[in-house]
Amino acid sequence: MPDGGSRYFHQSIFTTDDGAPLWFEQRGEGQALPAVLCDGLGCDGFIWRYLWEPLTARRRVLHSNYRGHGKSGTATDPTRIGVDYTCDDLARLMDHAGLERAAIFGHSMGVQVALEFHRRYPARVAGLVLLCGSYGTPLDTWHDHSLLRLAFPRIKAFVERYPSMARLVTSKLLRTELAVEFGIRTELNPLLINHNDFHPYMEHLAKMHPLDFVRTLDSLKDHSALDHLAEVKVPALVVGGEIDRFTPVWLSQRMAELLPEAKYLFVPGGSHTAPLERPGLVNGEIEAFLDRLEASAPSWPVG
Repeated sequence: MPDGGSRYFHQSIFTTDDGAPLWFEQRGEGQALPAVLCDGLGCDGFIWRYLWEPLTARRRVLHSNYRGHGKSGTATDPTRIGVDYTCDDLARLMDHAGLERAAIFGHSMGVQVALEFHRRYPARVAGLVLLCGSYGTPLDTWHDHSLLRLAFPRIKAFVERYPSMARLVTSKLLRTELAVEFGIRTELNPLLINHNDFHPYMEHLAKMHPLDFVRTLDSLKDHSALDHLAEVKVPALVVGGEIDRFTPVWLSQRMAELLPEAKYLFVPGGSHTAPLERPGLVNGEIEAFLDRLEASAPSWPVG
């Protein structure tokens, strides 16, 4: 099926052994190194808006929605959700798509997913593009303090006890223009972000069941790939936004310093959505990084 032209475009559902229907899409074609895109928590792909065009020009790109996110459902046991399941789901989706090896992209939570995926399946990772995310325990560094770590058990307990009430509140509140503007002005760079680029995130978050959100976040709060960074023996590009409040920029820089083969990109004025705020800068650096990866192996079998 064409995607606004002649490039390959396919969407489908893959059902896991434990009953989770996973929505995925494949776009693009060519013999360049394939790419796999891993979203952030509560996201269904909005962050890749300006990357689709350059990425799919010469390669296949695989993107999916995590369990409980977007068009994907949960397993028969809905508590089987979070980073551990996500990594194994990704391996199965790559098998299904016929991708033996790829450049793994991660944004926000997707950075933890990408690093954990490398720990479990190192032979399948040709390189890493890690955008505005932490290697672990994000509740300890959100807004450069640990208040969310202290508050989260109470938030989770409320959502688990009153899921219908929590869903009613979030579905109404997050769809308001006030919520969108508040998010832009307190978390992002209002001088750089396009309102229409951020709105899809809030719309998806409003549709997502709060149970799936807090259970996924619960799986992240104590997870860390810090002990694994020295073992990541593949090239990596780490992108950090100057005013990122979800993942403070010093954390991105530290991760780049601890990875054996990493290059660091500092995005002036960039927040947690730096790929949307300065797409020219970020996309240019990503394309140069992929060119360097492909120089040593110009043809990548895709099954």
